[in-house]
Amino acid sequence: MLSHSRLLARYSSLMTAKRFVFPLILLACTIFYAWRFVNFTIPPFEDAAMLMRYAQNLAAGHGIVWNIGEHPVDGATDFLFMVASAALIKVGIPVGRAVRGLGFAAHLATVLLVYFVDRRIHKAPESLSFLSGLYIAVGTGLAYVAAYFGTPFFALAAASTWTFGLLLMKREVAPPWLSLAFALSGLAAGLIRPEGVILSSLMLVSVIYMRGWKKSISIAAIFIGVFLLLGGAYFLWHWNYFGYPLPNPFYRKSGGGLHWDSLENSLLNTLRLCLPFLIVFILGFRSRETTKQTIAYLLPVIGFAAAFVLISDEMNYGARFQYALVPIAAMSWAPLVRGLSFSWPQQLTGRERSVYLIAALAISAAVAYYSWFQNCFLASYQQTCFTPYAEDGRYDMGKLLAEYRGKGYVIATTEAGLLPYYSGWTAIDTWGLNDQFIAHNGGLTAEYLDKYKPQVIMFHDYYSPLVPPKLTDTNMAQPWFRMTITMKEYAESHGYVLAAVFGDSPYDSHYYYVRPDFADSERIVEQISSMKKYYWFATGKKAINYAEIQP
Repeated sequence: MLSHSRLLARYSSLMTAKRFVFPLILLACTIFYAWRFVNFTIPPFEDAAMLMRYAQNLAAGHGIVWNIGEHPVDGATDFLFMVASAALIKVGIPVGRAVRGLGFAAHLATVLLVYFVDRRIHKAPESLSFLSGLYIAVGTGLAYVAAYFGTPFFALAAASTWTFGLLLMKREVAPPWLSLAFALSGLAAGLIRPEGVILSSLMLVSVIYMRGWKKSISIAAIFIGVFLLLGGAYFLWHWNYFGYPLPNPFYRKSGGGLHWDSLENSLLNTLRLCLPFLIVFILGFRSRETTKQTIAYLLPVIGFAAAFVLISDEMNYGARFQYALVPIAAMSWAPLVRGLSFSWPQQLTGRERSVYLIAALAISAAVAYYSWFQNCFLASYQQTCFTPYAEDGRYDMGKLLAEYRGKGYVIATTEAGLLPYYSGWTAIDTWGLNDQFIAHNGGLTAEYLDKYKPQVIMFHDYYSPLVPPKLTDTNMAQPWFRMTITMKEYAESHGYVLAAVFGDSPYDSHYYYVRPDFADSERIVEQISSMKKYYWFATGKKAINYAEIQP
């Protein structure tokens, strides 16, 4: 016979093991889903390759630079993610594996964090906590990892900050360590992406709203102190190192005004990604007590979504700018349904209960399916839910030009992702996201191109030799059109050879010009013009070279 103490110890051990059953199943489901349904064979998405170039240069000891030997540029807005990736690259991990490894680990951690917050902090049932974690597991998080984005890394920092915020809302007396953890986690979110400062500040407002100002003075003081001291130190270092206070893309994307189309897209993206949880938020307005919680939990969600009115929506692959709100919503719904009365199941027969249980399981499956279904809306030109983007000729062209790496050649391009990263050439990002002069001086000029005298000029626009550009005042008022005309006129006035104009239609094409007066010029022209497998990124179909059939 076992003694009473041994029985208690065994029971305690069983209960401890039981706590980890659902998390382990959740991890297994996430890993199986990644193995079975996520395509990790695709190359980096065009925009993700920019950060990889910065991380590679930093790991090699060149500093945070776009072009080796030039002045530092903060074009990698995921600053802390870029630094962490560079650290892994430095110890010998290949660039792609470092970037994806960080994203994958962050995704797994976020899935578990969502489960434990719902289960431990909100005391939600294990089954519903599991469903929250599963919603994150099969959502768009791993699609960002596959495309080499650091989005899950930022989402983890945001979820961690919200976790500490929720704990502060529940504590009558806020211990200093918890307030400090909240502030440091918020600072980390701000160092990963600049908008993390806005998100963590909104979380602070929620904490103050729930606790009241008098009980929040120490929390706010620690938060502000951390941001002023540590955040201020980073801000001053950033200004001194890069020569300007904000990330370089902000100067290109802000435009000096409000972007109402970005606001609309951001709100719609947030609604789409978080819809099942936002429906629950409606129930939170049923009483005065839950209304206060509902408002507190909605403040970061709505406030953060609205903040994107400040910048243009370009580069928002798969609504990645709003993705951090998904785990926040998943960690906030449980308290809003507590107290709802469901006494009627007691009056049901066994058969009725079985039917309602099956219906509940079906609804849960539908919620999980809805989360997965968001993978069908990653790109506007997406062909299938399992393949977010098709083969890309820019990737193959970058590989082709890599043969000439190290010769000091320069490419001026509107496509600053795959071509610069895989070619390894010095690159002028003519749109200005990675170029301080262009971003701060209103755009590209012929004089700036002449400073570099690029060997290759490449741009993407919506005309071709079959459909020439119309230089109307309306068209010339558009910054992108004006930029490509500057590049086209510079190339033609300086005797560049039109090697190819690849496109899926004569209204959407990639121009390639090659300067005629350097050693490898003729060979590069021949290689580009004879490239038979240049696939159009939007369709995956073999592109037509309109330079061969121009009138």
